Amino acid sequence: MKICIACSAGGHLTEALQLEEAWRGKKYFFITDKRINTLNLKGKKYFILPTRRNYFRFIISFLQSFYIIVKERPTVIISTGAEIGFPTLLIGHYLGIKTIYIESLARVNSPSLCGKLIYGKVDEFFVQWKSGLEFFPKAKYVGSVID
Repeated sequence: MKICIACSAGGHLTEALQLEEAWRGKKYFFITDKRINTLNLKGKKYFILPTRRNYFRFIISFLQSFYIIVKERPTVIISTGAEIGFPTLLIGHYLGIKTIYIESLARVNSPSLCGKLIYGKVDEFFVQWKSGLEFFPKAKYVGSVID
C-alpha cells in the first residue's frame, strides 16, 4: 500500500499530520505547497503551485498533481483539503484510486469550497462536526482528528 497525503500547508497540514497512525509503517508521500511548515516534513514530499482560486494556476497545479500521481501510483489519496487537495483528489477519482476527504475542523457553520467541489467524487467523505452533515448528508461524522 502506498498513501498520498495531499493538502495545503498550514491548518490543513496540521490536521493531516494528526492521522500519521494511518500511514505509519507504509509507503507514503506528501503533495503540498512550499511553506515553512512543509520544508521539514518527514518522508517524500512534492511541492506544487497553490491555485489561489486562479484558473491558470489551477491548470498548472492540476498538471503537476497528475504527473506526481502517475509517477508514484498511490493506492489511496487522503486529503484534508483546500487548493492542493482538490486537484489531487479529482485526479485520483478519475484514475480509479481510492480517495478520502476530511472536511476541515474549522468548518463548523459552512462548507468549504473544496468540500463542495469534491463531494460525491470521493470514496469516503468525513466531517469533524455533526453540523457538517447538514451540508454533506452522505458524509460520515468522525469527530475531531486533533487530539
